[in-house]
Amino acid sequence: MRQVTPQEALSRKYPEWIVLVVSCAANGQVNVMPAGWSMVCSAKPPLYAVSVSPKRFTHKAILDSRAFVIAAPGPDMGEAVWYTGNHSGYDGDKMPASGLKTRPGTATPVPLIEGAVFNLECRLVQQVETGDHTVFVGEIVAAHVDDSVEGRLMNFGDGIYGLAQLVESTRYEAK
Repeated sequence: MRQVTPQEALSRKYPEWIVLVVSCAANGQVNVMPAGWSMVCSAKPPLYAVSVSPKRFTHKAILDSRAFVIAAPGPDMGEAVWYTGNHSGYDGDKMPASGLKTRPGTATPVPLIEGAVFNLECRLVQQVETGDHTVFVGEIVAAHVDDSVEGRLMNFGDGIYGLAQLVESTRYEAK
């Protein structure tokens, strides 16, 4: 084993989950940003955390609405993930060109992404400044799944998205 920089070691974490963070600014503009830095952080109450740079329009929009949606992109959303990650909401409404379709949420003012594996509506309960990012923690106040979507998009690094495939399955039992 050799010692390396944290960046070099972290480059080996791929593939990773990628989620779409949906937010809504005070002027009503809906925004979507892909994020790899996210996780479930509590079961009771159900909480989800996502890390967002203060430079991003998504950061402002989450603070505006005090809510966000976490959507797991389906297998056909690769171009939308790339597009929304390479265009800023500060430059205008990127939703029409993204190809993503939305429908109203049921518990927050933030819309859901149609065709996503799941959508988690989150009410902002905490924010933590962590260096150059803010970790937003949201209580999951409503959850939605689309049973017709099979597979989910994964981030393989360097702008490459695809489906992760299970090659072999082994179950380990506690002894």
